[in-house]
Amino acid sequence: MEIKSVILAAGKGTRMKSNTPKVLHKIMGKTLLGYVLDNVKNISEESFVIVGHHAEDVSKFVKNNYVNAKTVLQTPQLGTGHAVSMVCPYLSDFDGLVLILCGDTPLITEETLKKFVEYHISCGSDLTVMSTIFEDPTNYGRIVREKDNTLKCIVEEKDATAEEKLITEVNAGIYCLNWKKISAAFSQLTSNNAQGEYYLTDIIAWGKSQNLCVNAFILENNEEIYGINSRQNLATATKIMNERKLNSLMDNGVTIVDPSSTWISEDSEIGADTIIYPSTYIEGKNKIGSNCQIGPCAHLRGDVEIADNCKIGNFVEVKKSKISNNTNAGHLSYIGDSEVGSHVNIGAGTITANYNPLNKIKSKTVLGDNVKIGSNTVLVAPVQVEEGANVGAGSVITKNIPKWALAITRAPLRTIEDWVKKYI
Repeated sequence: MEIKSVILAAGKGTRMKSNTPKVLHKIMGKTLLGYVLDNVKNISEESFVIVGHHAEDVSKFVKNNYVNAKTVLQTPQLGTGHAVSMVCPYLSDFDGLVLILCGDTPLITEETLKKFVEYHISCGSDLTVMSTIFEDPTNYGRIVREKDNTLKCIVEEKDATAEEKLITEVNAGIYCLNWKKISAAFSQLTSNNAQGEYYLTDIIAWGKSQNLCVNAFILENNEEIYGINSRQNLATATKIMNERKLNSLMDNGVTIVDPSSTWISEDSEIGADTIIYPSTYIEGKNKIGSNCQIGPCAHLRGDVEIADNCKIGNFVEVKKSKISNNTNAGHLSYIGDSEVGSHVNIGAGTITANYNPLNKIKSKTVLGDNVKIGSNTVLVAPVQVEEGANVGAGSVITKNIPKWALAITRAPLRTIEDWVKKYI
């Protein structure tokens, strides 16, 4: 059955106190909205992102990064039910499932969403709500079930009776709809409430009134629905995501020497028997091979590929580079926009000068196999050092170096005897 998704991303995010749209805030180099879109892209053939506040910024992000997603403007913002209704013209002939998610819940996983859809189908549901259990359900809408365990309604805390407030099963805010049967609800919702808004939760009562099958799927790990509304929430979600990633890596044979000081993005792959030393920060999308040593105090900034048996040492920064096997960059270096061969040694203090601030163009540095770069070298891109060449310490390389050559720009040493004594 064809599936499409609707992602709610029109909110203002007032508590973030930021000029950046809430859904474009980042966790380890990736936006909150990016996490949600990535987690539905293998399930949903097409995603509709509902935008409102900072619509231009969010739309630009979606257009530049996701070919199977489009944005739909909600103006004015009249609630979650109104937001979903914005996609009705795009789905007028659609006869499949629609997933509805929030753009500020980066911890939800693809695996969970697949289970959710499978549950919806297996139950013959017309509408399924994701729920979860909290020991303290304060401020969440309570899930009230029928005697046959189907969903009766969702009761918001302010409307709940004393008995209903004792319910620990709460609304997780994710929905799966049989669109043909449920879409009519969005033209019949009312705004008879204190906020004067059209609530998405009202489709449950509508579904019950139409004698449709309405269910709730219980999410086991309630951390996955953690929403971001403040900088504190952002920090908490980052910590949860990092801990989840580190545990997964360790389960698969990666040594994390100090998990409390190590940060690795969800989109980084690391091979078995690689050691990650303390105070290392790996953000964005990266692929690191087996038997490598990374850190301590290393920084990988994304789009990095490192083959097997490599060493990226202390205070080494790597960005948008490919490094072949058995290569070392031991200390205090920057490798950016580079292609580095195998069995290369990069001396301490080496810099790839890849950025021209006048035309704002970044250029590439290419180091062939078996190249040796002396300490305190500057490689001014675009530049290529071919196979087997050596670069003397303290050199500034501005031209291509042929195979097996020695390149050196070091000035002759001058020694002026007794010079210091004149000033004592």
